[in-house]
Amino acid sequence: MVEKEYICIICPVSCDLSLTDDNGDLSVSGNTCKRGEIYAKNEYTKPVRMITTTVAISGSVHPLIPVISTDMVPKEKLKECINLLYNLQLQAPIKEGDIIVKNILDTGVDIIAAKSVKKL
Repeated sequence: MVEKEYICIICPVSCDLSLTDDNGDLSVSGNTCKRGEIYAKNEYTKPVRMITTTVAISGSVHPLIPVISTDMVPKEKLKECINLLYNLQLQAPIKEGDIIVKNILDTGVDIIAAKSVKKL
């Protein structure tokens, strides 16, 4: 039997969750809503995260441009994705929604610009 503790990040309540894995039979306690149960089970079986960060850009007043993932990426690929993004150097102009990296690390998730940046 495996027991794990989580703090739910789905809403501001931040429930203290306890997950028990009894040979594949998962049970969750401490949640005040169904979303907490789903969160704990997903976090245990296949944790995923959104990516929000900045990427260097030249030819603009701003040195960085905010980017975001179009969907969740596997948590185990998060650091590798961030490292790839930190090593990029974009060139202005860029429009909000432009694809910065298509299918990052073969996750099926694109990284897009979260803001438009004009050229100097």
